Amino acid sequence: MTASDTEAPGLTAPTGESHCIELEGLTKVFRVRRRAGRLRRELHQVRAVDGISFVVHRGEMVGFIGPNGAGKSTTVKMLTGILTPTAGRLRVAGIDPGRDRTRLTRRVGVVFGQRTTLWWDLPLRDSYALVRHIYRVPRERFRENLDRCVELLDLGGLLDTPVRQLSLGQRMRGDIAAALLHDPEVLYLDEPTIGLDVVSKARVRRFLRELNAERGTTVLLTTHDLSDIEQLCQRVMVIDHGRLMYDGALSGLHQVGSSERTLVVDLERELPPIRDLPGARTVRVEGPRQWLAFPADASAAPLVARIAADYPLVDLSVREPDIEQVIAQLYGGS
Repeated sequence: MTASDTEAPGLTAPTGESHCIELEGLTKVFRVRRRAGRLRRELHQVRAVDGISFVVHRGEMVGFIGPNGAGKSTTVKMLTGILTPTAGRLRVAGIDPGRDRTRLTRRVGVVFGQRTTLWWDLPLRDSYALVRHIYRVPRERFRENLDRCVELLDLGGLLDTPVRQLSLGQRMRGDIAAALLHDPEVLYLDEPTIGLDVVSKARVRRFLRELNAERGTTVLLTTHDLSDIEQLCQRVMVIDHGRLMYDGALSGLHQVGSSERTLVVDLERELPPIRDLPGARTVRVEGPRQWLAFPADASAAPLVARIAADYPLVDLSVREPDIEQVIAQLYGGS
């Protein structure tokens, strides 16, 4: 049974509920056999997801990040109905994915990293035509959606190219378009900018921002490219060892990870390291230039005022903390 056996789509009107994704105590345990000698194997339980709970509101763009093996993909597979939870409660658009996967199919779109949903030997154009028939997308709506995706994702010159001849970056853009042709309410993206050059990444990010703003599509973004998170998401969730380690604003990660900003000071001449600034410490000196670290959640204004008053200042700048370093500190602390 496919999604074509149920109601025809179109832009799905919100049901009135503000929660689009709800997880409560979600747990997934796998039973695996491990060698315990030359001939004997023992049965072990592996908790891939360990009682996580969160709510995603309609129209949110949320980053869902963690190291390899943290439980990200397992969680997304339960959200799509591919896997059934061992314990806990789960709802997506008001639907239990494990019990009604067919009805859920037409409410969500999925791009799973390097696993394509396109037909390998068919041109992109034919793959999209098959998507239209599977989801029974009205012809006019299909054309409108396809034209928009082709324009914003720069697919015009690729529509007659077989999928197997596309580069990884081209295929990723093709997969994103295929996931959106049936107007899903929820879009799951796993590494959507993998293999893309800088220009293509910017195009995909702009497309996702417009999709979210114009249609209110809820986006759950899983990626190792943290610049995607910085440019697209106001909220981020960090998972590690199957547990939710952080859920909140991206800016709040700096407080949790005890990260620091850097004040780069250019003086008129070389001077000893600046030592007398409360809350700041000099971490590097090269000639007349000095680097001072201070907490990321603190204001730079008092430091700037003090340096301008007490030192022969020529120029200064503030550098934000590297989010990769913040995440690494959070993993280490967990």
